[in-house]
Amino acid sequence: MEGVSQLPQGLQPQAGQANAEEQAQKEAEETMRRDMLATVLDTAARERLSRIALVSPERSRQIEGILVRMAQSGQLRGKVSEEQLIELLEQMEEAQNKTGTKKTTIKYQRRPDFDDDDDF
Repeated sequence: MEGVSQLPQGLQPQAGQANAEEQAQKEAEETMRRDMLATVLDTAARERLSRIALVSPERSRQIEGILVRMAQSGQLRGKVSEEQLIELLEQMEEAQNKTGTKKTTIKYQRRPDFDDDDDF
């Protein structure tokens, strides 16, 4: 590695340039994905998907991937409504339950409140 730093500037490895190209390609793919989802989903469904993304980005990406594949294969007729998106979510949940993946549960552990009346 010591020899790399001694190379003339024109012969330096082009790692930075390749990284910039990969970044630009990822941004272009993400823009194309967002545009396709905007054309496929109606307003209410887009809002619901964005709320899902806030809570569970991984699940949102899965749903987006499914919707993009369905749109590319011509399985979607018109825009997807919020009700259709909910049906898709339910189908995903059923498929996860059948494959044996663990269902996500939320457990609340609340701290006991101290009685403020005793401080007087």
